[in-house]
Amino acid sequence: MILQMVFYALIVAGNDFWLEHPFRKLFAIVSLVLPMIISRYVAVGKYTELYLPTLQETVTISFSQLREFSGNVTTAVAKLKKTGASLTPGNFKEIIADLPRHDSFHYVNSGSLTEQYFVAARASLDDPALYIIISNTGSPAGEVLSVFTHRLFNHASISFDSSLKTIVSYNGGERVYPPGLNCELTDYLIRKPDASIMVYRLPVTLEQKETALDKIQQINEEGSAYNLLGLLINQSYKPNIMFCSQFVYCILEHIGAAYFEASGAVKPTDLIEKDYYRKLEFVEELGLGTRT
Repeated sequence: MILQMVFYALIVAGNDFWLEHPFRKLFAIVSLVLPMIISRYVAVGKYTELYLPTLQETVTISFSQLREFSGNVTTAVAKLKKTGASLTPGNFKEIIADLPRHDSFHYVNSGSLTEQYFVAARASLDDPALYIIISNTGSPAGEVLSVFTHRLFNHASISFDSSLKTIVSYNGGERVYPPGLNCELTDYLIRKPDASIMVYRLPVTLEQKETALDKIQQINEEGSAYNLLGLLINQSYKPNIMFCSQFVYCILEHIGAAYFEASGAVKPTDLIEKDYYRKLEFVEELGLGTRT
């Protein structure tokens, strides 16, 4: 239509005799015919993307984009608030004060698991499963880690029984035991109102479960340490220097029950998100006030 209006303005309404201007004549004819050619080409070839959007479509797209932008801003503000709440002087002060207890080059923990623990764990061998636990403990280290991992759950553990009385993992020892291999209680994992744990069941054989317990007993006797540097460089100086999810994956790999390939460091959420073959069975989510 616009091209046809140009034809009218230049030729029909023009004051000059149009035969005296052959280039203008040619342009006018092309302007008149071109829209018809394009329309036929689009109709035959079904190239609907060549059509300009209608006013209604333009308004709809604009409001859709506006809503998307508004959602992005809201998400960014929420992340900023979360970052501010996590990267507090108090959290950094507590983390720094705890650093002297850690050693990423020597074993500092030995024999923290008592004989009572192994008795309880062996009593659960009739249950043909291990229990994978990922948790959001709300600890200072966990809150700071969540800023960099962009994950809510930043701790992983393993249990031999469904009642979660035999939870074990690598942790800081709660300043009671040295950092490294330690048993855990649900009270420790969900001690804050916003803390929670997710429990998954992994079917294994009796032999696999016995092998896992033997490996944990070996680590307990040889010694261990929490791999604090491994969170940054993804390396361990000694075999028994690990962080939590590294330990859980190590046990699963040792007994032949690993359900995904780990090409690098294993994050706690990898244990759930990389369950591509659906080996895990969700059991329950526990929070403050719902502890077993």
